[in-house]
Amino acid sequence: MSARVSTARMQPVQDHPYKRPESVLIVVYTRAGQVLLMRRVDRPDFWQSVTGSLKWDETPMQAAVRELEEETGIDGRGRLRDWQQSFCFEILPGWSRRFAPGVTHNVEHVFSLELAETPAVTLNPTEHDEFCWLSAADAARKVWSWTNRAAIEQLSAFDGSAHPG
Repeated sequence: MSARVSTARMQPVQDHPYKRPESVLIVVYTRAGQVLLMRRVDRPDFWQSVTGSLKWDETPMQAAVRELEEETGIDGRGRLRDWQQSFCFEILPGWSRRFAPGVTHNVEHVFSLELAETPAVTLNPTEHDEFCWLSAADAARKVWSWTNRAAIEQLSAFDGSAHPG
């Protein structure tokens, strides 16, 4: 994409007053091709995979492990696949106040986690109130975010055992 991201304010400061405009997306799926989606508490029409912003002192992998544990209770240490791919998207107006003035775009790093079967999922009730396991095709249709949809559609290219249909 040709979108520009301001990095002028991206110093690694622990008590930074704004969110870092960099995040992770983790697509969790089973070998049978079932994709985990969660519904946001604050937007009941917003279904998504695991996502979250990087803290100012984190790497994308550290954030992916932390967010997966916080949002689902699943331990992904040593099991996450880093796609070495990212999306750049415009920050929605309702969320722009969380970022420094002038920051308009976010960079989202893509990860995935393949599981043998559906595990117990423990949702963080402040973020999500429901979850489901869907085929990749159904999950791609249900997610709100175009980046999440694109990642689900690309599962078979990055993790060959996924069944996108």
